[in-house]
Amino acid sequence: MSFLGGNGYQLAGIVDPPNQSEEDNQPDHVDAPPVAVFSHCFTCNKDLKAIVRISRALAAQGIAVLRYDMTGLGGSGGDFAETNFSTNQKDLSAAIRFAESELGPVTALIGHSFGGAVSLAHAGQASDGNSETLKAVITLASPSDTQHLATLLSRRDPDIEKLGRGSVTIGGIRWEITEQMLRDFRSHDLPNMITGIKAATLLFHSPTDETVNFDHALRIMGLIQNAPNNPWFPSLIALHGADHLLVKASEDIPFVADSAATFLHRYASQT
Repeated sequence: MSFLGGNGYQLAGIVDPPNQSEEDNQPDHVDAPPVAVFSHCFTCNKDLKAIVRISRALAAQGIAVLRYDMTGLGGSGGDFAETNFSTNQKDLSAAIRFAESELGPVTALIGHSFGGAVSLAHAGQASDGNSETLKAVITLASPSDTQHLATLLSRRDPDIEKLGRGSVTIGGIRWEITEQMLRDFRSHDLPNMITGIKAATLLFHSPTDETVNFDHALRIMGLIQNAPNNPWFPSLIALHGADHLLVKASEDIPFVADSAATFLHRYASQT
């Protein structure tokens, strides 16, 4: 399926519907199941193995999930080189609107790596009218800021900022990166947005993650925990021995999915 993204391009999406047999066996007074939107990592897409398996596992446990491709990635339209964190945020907002039209009120956001950062940013602005139904946020290996990625990309190819355009290899694929992307990454104050989160938050992060250091998870924890007027104490699950994409150990994805499902049913069911 496809829907209009926040940047004017058609975005590809897949809905993993909740297990109907489980819903049919529920008594009438039980809350409606959670509805979650799943955002992928930088240069990834909705078909990443971890995202597919986690989404399907959540659906099997009665949770509706929309996973989608951001502008210029996977099956979506647009030019990736012209995207940035601002366009990512617009695409997430569009995905939430689409999910609401197809599945009902979105009560949870899930994000992997940079998709986690986008999810945190949206949740942090929910009190400003971004979302009145959002109850929970789950991140996997999320960074605590957007500036670190700009620094990393610039180091890999200085031409990005010297000439305005360059390229980096990520996951064996050559990606064209523009200076405007780095400039946009540096313009966002994600830590400040995180302090605005007023939803139950669960972080998954590996202490041995070589892509996004574990310190980012600790920083996110502190930002939420110490935010003024925040009724929620964030939860952190350390995935010992796991890698950034959750491909090294076969037991990591089922563990994440089961833990996330329990969390969402407790905190993100519709009332």
